[in-house]
Amino acid sequence: MSEQGQGKPSIFRKEALEYYQHYRRQEGDVLQLAPGWTRWTYVLLMGMLGVGLLVCLIGTVSEYASGSAVVRIERRTEVTTPAGGVVTSVLVQPGQRVEAGQLLVTLQSEEERNTLTRVQHELELNLVRYMRDLTDQSARLALTSLRAEQELAQARVEARSLRAPVAGVVGNLRIQPGQFLTAGTQVASLVEDDAPVFLLTFLPGYYRPFLKPGMPLRVELDGFHYDYREVLIESVGDQIIGPGELKRYLGADLGDAVKVDGPIVLVRARIPSRTFTHDGRVLDFFDGMPARAEVAVRSEPILLTLIPGLKALFPHDD
Repeated sequence: MSEQGQGKPSIFRKEALEYYQHYRRQEGDVLQLAPGWTRWTYVLLMGMLGVGLLVCLIGTVSEYASGSAVVRIERRTEVTTPAGGVVTSVLVQPGQRVEAGQLLVTLQSEEERNTLTRVQHELELNLVRYMRDLTDQSARLALTSLRAEQELAQARVEARSLRAPVAGVVGNLRIQPGQFLTAGTQVASLVEDDAPVFLLTFLPGYYRPFLKPGMPLRVELDGFHYDYREVLIESVGDQIIGPGELKRYLGADLGDAVKVDGPIVLVRARIPSRTFTHDGRVLDFFDGMPARAEVAVRSEPILLTLIPGLKALFPHDD
């Protein structure tokens, strides 16, 4: 019995013996144990490496300036109360279209109406008196004075009814029945039908040298995630302002709603339409809608981004 038959291990590898028996190659030939798919894998990896190097050489990566933004609507008419009083009724709702002269809000007017009723009663009595005696000069003078009082009383009653000065859509409505208003309080805002819409964006101030009119600005309205829109920059502010100045610029309405960190530059972009489409629905833009916006300010080859030291050897323009 041979040594191999007695259980002693062979000096040849099992794979070598199987390969020799299967292919009957001559002794001393190269032993090929790698499967065929490894050659294709090697070719594929080398191809991917070549493509990656090509992309790094000719591809570029952009740097973006991003910041918060807010939708603004021009040609808004603010409706204020000329005199103080308690709100008795609110006859419109935000988003409702109204005609010029339409009644919006009424204030408590019992005192003014009582005064008007009293003056009208006195006017009727003096008119009867004067008709009985057309030569009664005191009755004639009383009629002249009472007519002036009647006009004044009617004006005060009318001032308790706030009407739309122009036709448009009700924007902000800031009051409710039972609320006490002082003279000059803003009651509502009316947006004219053809009022233009624009986007006011607040970008970091250090990007100001890169920003120019005509650059595309990508916008994402808050609450409409991944629904991007592109508008063109119309103007760029010449000054860098801080959070305090921005708050004064936006006013009491939006000053506290917009939060920025550090100096910013104001960028204005025109929105071409008063409406936008989301999930097949046509929706309106409203004044004060928050958003996020970004603009590509500069770019460089991917290779220089991966190896910054090469920038000294290969200068390029942004």
